[in-house]
Amino acid sequence: MQVLSRVARLSKHLDRARRTAFEASDLEPWEFDVLAALRRAGAPYQLSPKALLQQTLVSSGTMTNRIDRLVERRLVERHTDPHDGRGVLVTLTARGRRAVDDAISELLADEARLLQALSSADQERLSSLLRKLSLDYD
Repeated sequence: MQVLSRVARLSKHLDRARRTAFEASDLEPWEFDVLAALRRAGAPYQLSPKALLQQTLVSSGTMTNRIDRLVERRLVERHTDPHDGRGVLVTLTARGRRAVDDAISELLADEARLLQALSSADQERLSSLLRKLSLDYD
């Protein structure tokens, strides 16, 4: 119990750091998830809605709604897939990239503060142990 109780307690601190980082960038957590998936895709920062579904683990209806709302905020754009005229690609706009990059910078700084009590070697060891523990759940 002591291990998972500590993980749960740390999770609360991380959730608070994430909320703070997202609020500073005027993003909701779900917006960050979609924008971060596009950012991870690399230039030209675009994915199909299906690929976004797979990365964010939401239903297709939910993803459609999220894309619509992100388009309204001019954080993403929809484009016709040049390889499939019936397909759509969701592309991160410059405004969306700035917002997600700002949120990531803020979040990384907060995460560094949360982990400052651990040496680099301890952080690597903890990361390895948590990866091992989570393999059955990914």
